[in-house]
Amino acid sequence: MKASTDNYQADHWKLRGGPAGLHVFNRTTGLHVLIEEIPVPASLHSRAPRQVSIALTNRCDLACAHCYAPKSRDELRFDVVTRWLAEFDSHGALGVGFGGGEPTLYPDFVRLCQHAARETRLSVSFTTHGHHIDGVLAEGLRGSVHFVRVSMDGVGATYESIRRRSFPELLARLKHVRSISRFGVNVVINERTLPDLDEAAVVAADAGACELLLLPQMPVRGVPAVAPRTLQGLRRWVESYRDPLKLCINEASADGFPICDPLVEERGLRAYAHIDAMGVLKPSSYHETGVPLGEGGVLKALHQLAHELAESDV
Repeated sequence: MKASTDNYQADHWKLRGGPAGLHVFNRTTGLHVLIEEIPVPASLHSRAPRQVSIALTNRCDLACAHCYAPKSRDELRFDVVTRWLAEFDSHGALGVGFGGGEPTLYPDFVRLCQHAARETRLSVSFTTHGHHIDGVLAEGLRGSVHFVRVSMDGVGATYESIRRRSFPELLARLKHVRSISRFGVNVVINERTLPDLDEAAVVAADAGACELLLLPQMPVRGVPAVAPRTLQGLRRWVESYRDPLKLCINEASADGFPICDPLVEERGLRAYAHIDAMGVLKPSSYHETGVPLGEGGVLKALHQLAHELAESDV
């Protein structure tokens, strides 16, 4: 019995080689250990990004102005996604994040999470508006999802004016989210949500969240990027923040913020890639163009995308 238990625990650990050394990751606890003293030859560097996000569907029953997802009904096939997951897993990716649209509207969402947790060593997460998480869905996902991200742009009336959904209802849903796995709260930062950050951090902590992810608004379909004065206000807020809830910020907006990044040599496609609901590989969800994933597989598309990005920088 002991040998069986040890093998089960071993399935939760994954090794990734890179320019910074040997990266050890536990998907159950979220623990990352970087062993810099172990140099990894370039030939053994992992070829996949550390983290991959996949938009399973563009379907969503909300219509937030700042959302980057196209307003279409495009959806990925289950067998295609599982093939990509196997390839990312075998080439060193540590985690997959499912999104959309709203991923809980994907018909095979529970089955896909269960497959990813059982058949790969990837950490499985998803980003959701949270309003479809009930006891039944939570039960189906428990044990197959390692982290949940809940979008909460502001609190109270601010949230309701943006999301057009009840804020008390969201708080009730967070109880079900908490029963699935560890979770964090995402806040898109703009002039409307910045004043709510103090209360948002308190609400998230009280609900059991372990991190607050700050997402300065990106320009999309006529919605402007976050205003410079709002970004300055966010920097001041971060500098004065003293509460225990961990703060995170997306890489594209990290300049000028006091961040900790031990993997500075693993940025860009070494760190992250996105696949949209039409099967196009992109550097991020906000990029308008990318490389369609054809029969050549994920690594071929990654190589082509890296080449195109390098040429565009010349």
